[in-house]
Amino acid sequence: MVRLNTKTQSDAVTHIKLIARRLFATRGVDGVTVREIAVAAGQKNHGAVGYHFGSKEGLVREIILDGAILIDERRNKMLDQIEADGGPASIREIVDILIYPAINLAENDAHEDSYISFLTMLGMTHRDLFLDTLANRWNSGYLRCLEHLRKLMPDMPVSMKNQRFIFMGGLFGSILAMRERALVKDESTNTAWHSDQTLPHLALVMTALLEAPTQKTSDNDDITIPSLNETDNSLSMLGIIE
Repeated sequence: MVRLNTKTQSDAVTHIKLIARRLFATRGVDGVTVREIAVAAGQKNHGAVGYHFGSKEGLVREIILDGAILIDERRNKMLDQIEADGGPASIREIVDILIYPAINLAENDAHEDSYISFLTMLGMTHRDLFLDTLANRWNSGYLRCLEHLRKLMPDMPVSMKNQRFIFMGGLFGSILAMRERALVKDESTNTAWHSDQTLPHLALVMTALLEAPTQKTSDNDDITIPSLNETDNSLSMLGIIE
C-alpha cells in the first residue's frame, strides 16, 4: 500500500507522475511499460519508476491518491462553506460541487488534465486496484453531496435516486474525459470544449437529470428499480463506471 508522503515531492517525481497519468489515460495501465514512462519523462535512468515508486503498481497507486485526495479536499471545503452559509438550497449547488473540484488537477497547466480519463481506463481493467487504493477513505465529500441530493431531489424511492446517481456519474465521467482529451490535443476546431459555457451546461444537464419527475408504469405503481451499491455510486463520480 502506498504511504501518504507529507514531504514536498521533487520536480522529477511530479513530472514522472504527470507523464505516466497521461500515457495511462490514453493507452491503459497494461499498455505502457515503465521504460516508456521513463523515456517520455526525459529520465536517463530507465529504472526511474522503480527507484521512485517501487513498481509500476506503486506509481499507479500514487496517481490514484493524488487525484482522489485533492478532489475530496476541494469538495469538502466547498461543502463546509455552503453549509456554514445555511445551504445548500438547490440541487444545482451540489452538482457544481461535484463537477468543479474534478477539473484543473494538473499543478502547472490546466490543459494537462487527464485524471478522469486515467480513471476511466483504469476501471476497465484494474477496478480492484482502484478500490484497494482508495480504501473507502477519500470519497467523504462525494458521500456528503449524496446526502444533500437525497434531501433535495423530488420524492421517489431511494433505489430510484441511487440509479439516477449512476446515470449522473456516467454522464459526468464520460463528458469530462472527452473534454480532457480535447484540451490536451488542443482541438481548436471543436469550440464546444473550449467554451466557458461547457461546464455550466454540463451542470445544467446533470441537474435536470436529478430533478426530472418520476414516471409510473400505471396510475398507481411506481417503476421498481433494483437496489444499487453505494460504493459503485462513489466510483461513478470518480470516473469508474459500471
